[in-house]
Amino acid sequence: MTNTLIKFFNITGLTWFVPLVKIAAGENPAQQMRQLWLVMGVPIIAFILFLGFWSVTAARINTSLGAIPGPVAVWSEVSGLVTEHYAEKTKMAEFYQRQELRNKEKLAEDPKAEIKPRPYTGKPTYLDQIFTSLSTVFAGFIIATLIAVPLGIVCGMSPVLNTAFNPLIQIFKPVSPLAWLPIVTLVVSAMYVTDDDSWFAKSFVTSAITVTLCSLWPTLINTAVGVSSIDRDLVNVGKVLRLDWATQIKRIILPSALPYIFTGMRLSLGVGWMVLIAAEMLAQNPGLGKFVWDEFQNGSSNSLSRIMVAVFTIGIIGFILDRVMHSLQNLFSFQKI
Repeated sequence: MTNTLIKFFNITGLTWFVPLVKIAAGENPAQQMRQLWLVMGVPIIAFILFLGFWSVTAARINTSLGAIPGPVAVWSEVSGLVTEHYAEKTKMAEFYQRQELRNKEKLAEDPKAEIKPRPYTGKPTYLDQIFTSLSTVFAGFIIATLIAVPLGIVCGMSPVLNTAFNPLIQIFKPVSPLAWLPIVTLVVSAMYVTDDDSWFAKSFVTSAITVTLCSLWPTLINTAVGVSSIDRDLVNVGKVLRLDWATQIKRIILPSALPYIFTGMRLSLGVGWMVLIAAEMLAQNPGLGKFVWDEFQNGSSNSLSRIMVAVFTIGIIGFILDRVMHSLQNLFSFQKI
């Protein structure tokens, strides 16, 4: 049981709890307490010092919107945003209740009356915008993965194709989302026509495609490197057994290259989450990027505090996404955990 827990925490990156498990198992308490101090105590002390430095220096910096908010002001805005979320959800529930009551009265007067449900058009809350950003980044990330992995496999298996694609990869890899966005916006506007029954808004499609164009390169490069680095003996075995192309990919190429592929996917998701905010700002997709831009344009007394809340939210979610991909990378890695 102890070994299973330790392996689980190592795979998921939650190594802070390993010393506690070892102490519970009866291992040297003094040694494990020192390890616990290193992995938990030191980071906690560093974070407390950071909060103290932030609190002392923030009040001394004045901007056009007032002093930089300290930790207490930012935390109070967190509770305020959560309160606004539940208040807005209450309004939405009341709206649908009133609509349902009106429709029932209308049908009671005329059973053949046409009933057309109307969606609630209230302002999205902060939690709604977090969900929108996550949906957008995962849409772009999935599209990027579906493009990058097959193309990376082909490039890794063929030196000729790898040489042909490499200049294009090196040219497009460093392009900023701010450069892609106008092109993507024009293309989406020309090719994607929306109506009341459309599944996705143009702003969502534009942001997702921009994320795709900026995040597919790490997965493509790592996949190509992983495939080209496969032991030649394994490839020769496939040739001796006269395995067809699809079987070679399924039985030899993919299992051997998976650690590289997941490393690339981890990098791609991080890049996608980073560029998403800029894409949402300009595309006006109702996510965290638009929240930051609206608060900046708003210029109220609590705008800076709300922007700081968004900064920490972006960082914490980015950390969680990286931990998830790191866990998947460990699961598909051949190294001993």
